[in-house]
Amino acid sequence: MKKLITMIVMLSATLTMSAQKFALIDMDYVFKNIPAYERANEQLSQVSKKWQAEIDALSTEAQTMYKNYQNEVVFLSAEQKKARQDAIMEKEKQAADLKRQYFGPEGELFKKRTALMNPIQEEVYNAVKDVSELRGYQLVLDRASDQGIIFGSPKIDISDEVLQKLGYAN
Repeated sequence: MKKLITMIVMLSATLTMSAQKFALIDMDYVFKNIPAYERANEQLSQVSKKWQAEIDALSTEAQTMYKNYQNEVVFLSAEQKKARQDAIMEKEKQAADLKRQYFGPEGELFKKRTALMNPIQEEVYNAVKDVSELRGYQLVLDRASDQGIIFGSPKIDISDEVLQKLGYAN
């Protein structure tokens, strides 16, 4: 249903823009041809793996504590049981808190991604805007993210032109 609505909107927009010029761009292609973007992605991947390993270590420690508790529960007093349960729950809470701190909506990964990617994305946006103004385009659609585009002529694709404007000629 969503695709149908998108196609109808695109078709009606195309019919009303018959006198206007538009172009397509493949943002995935553009970003893959910018070395700084690829380096930033690699850096984010490495830090993400490191942080995930920290979280996994805490989770594994909590699981080990729980297995040990299960094996020894019959030999423990009520106070010892409560202390062990509290320690296990605290370790699980630490893992959950660390996960939220690193990967939550306002977490460290989000902040790092924003700091690394926003300048590159802004530079690409400005290049697209410059090319659009130079060539007189009123609309530029991203063929990589819009599933409503079934076909786009390579003649109206400005991806390589944007890369040239950024200094990454192909």
